[in-house]
Amino acid sequence: SSASPGADPFRRPSDRASLTPSSPFSRAQREPSRQSRMVRAGATLGAAAAAAAVAAAEAKVYFKETFSDAAWRDRWVDSTWKGAEAMGEWEWSAGEWFADEEVNKGMMTKDKARFYAISSKLDEPFTNKDKDLVVQFSVKNEKRQNSFCGGGYIKLLPSNTDQESFGGDSPYHIMFGPDLCGYDVSRVHLIFNYNGENLLKNEDIKLEYNDKNEFTHLYTLHVRPDNSYTVYLDQVEKSTGTLPEGWAFPSKEIDDPEDKKPADWVDEKMMVDPEDKKPEGWDDIPAQIVDPAASKPEDWDDEDDGEWEAPMIDNPEFKGEWKPKMIENPDYKGEWTAKQIANPDYDPNVYAYDDIGMVGFELWVVDNGSVFDNIFIGDDLEEAKAFAEETFTPYVQKEKDVKTALDEEKKAAEKKAADAAAADAEEDDLDADEKEEL
Repeated sequence: SSASPGADPFRRPSDRASLTPSSPFSRAQREPSRQSRMVRAGATLGAAAAAAAVAAAEAKVYFKETFSDAAWRDRWVDSTWKGAEAMGEWEWSAGEWFADEEVNKGMMTKDKARFYAISSKLDEPFTNKDKDLVVQFSVKNEKRQNSFCGGGYIKLLPSNTDQESFGGDSPYHIMFGPDLCGYDVSRVHLIFNYNGENLLKNEDIKLEYNDKNEFTHLYTLHVRPDNSYTVYLDQVEKSTGTLPEGWAFPSKEIDDPEDKKPADWVDEKMMVDPEDKKPEGWDDIPAQIVDPAASKPEDWDDEDDGEWEAPMIDNPEFKGEWKPKMIENPDYKGEWTAKQIANPDYDPNVYAYDDIGMVGFELWVVDNGSVFDNIFIGDDLEEAKAFAEETFTPYVQKEKDVKTALDEEKKAAEKKAADAAAADAEEDDLDADEKEEL
């Protein structure tokens, strides 16, 4: 029950009941002072803050990369798995337009129609067993047009990956990120490797029109030890659920192979109405009849043209094949499903990987100009959010403002050039007219 107005929230109900109006204790003695309550409340808040600090201290960041210095080249290793001529070059750049050139520098695909593969080692391999896993990075597809085509996904790799030959056939644990190609392909890839098989999501995580423009977007994956996941785009939830439901992992339960559908089970929801009978003469009505409005042409010659026959037309009385009326089946028992039993192959730890030792990008792109930046691998979503607040959020609107200003300048320059060309053409016409007069 709720306490009465003015009751001391720190005192036990038994204490309040024992202090009757006849008690020799004064009100000041019976109730803790306001100062005392504030001290207690402060202690409670302090304990909560301390707990939060402990949680933050326990959070583990396995990998961070902002490409803020030229030494990034020492941390990343290029692969030549497709041969030097087929591989594109990574450029350290913020692109052609940016909010802050130094802060927004990343790893940019420089060449069109090329394979790209590059990887970086973590300080030490880790396992996400019994822990959350958070993967986050940003990508700006600066050359984004209606026909843009290119992958943009990161891979978590085992520590024994050969970095110089890392490619499409190299084993990986998780692949995550955007996959865009024209109008047909626009999704967020999320692939988990399980027992050597790469499992694609049963249903694509679709990208909407504004999700795939030319601006920088932030992709975040959060996988939890209860086999649940959430994907965020620009810190907004895009997809959530469980791994066994979204991928072809072994399910917790399966159909009992010994359970059979009873022979008398009725699973037809509708049945023929036994009272409905075909009307007499139904089948005697022809589909077509002679056109009653047709008449033999006056110039028709039976000897030359043959015997005249009136054309046929659809019979308005024809009703087609007769079908009996359907009614609800009174014996319908519903769709039969087998009894569920525990799956002996069920794995409660499909989320977990024992050896995450590298991160890499392995891509095929038609269009260049994609800038990858601000990579985060850790076990705490709040840490990833804090990283995004530092590296992503402050530049979102600034980037759009810069692009808008550049577009306006470009339009103005194009208009000026068009006006100048029109003026030159007009002057040439006047000169031509003057020559004709002479």
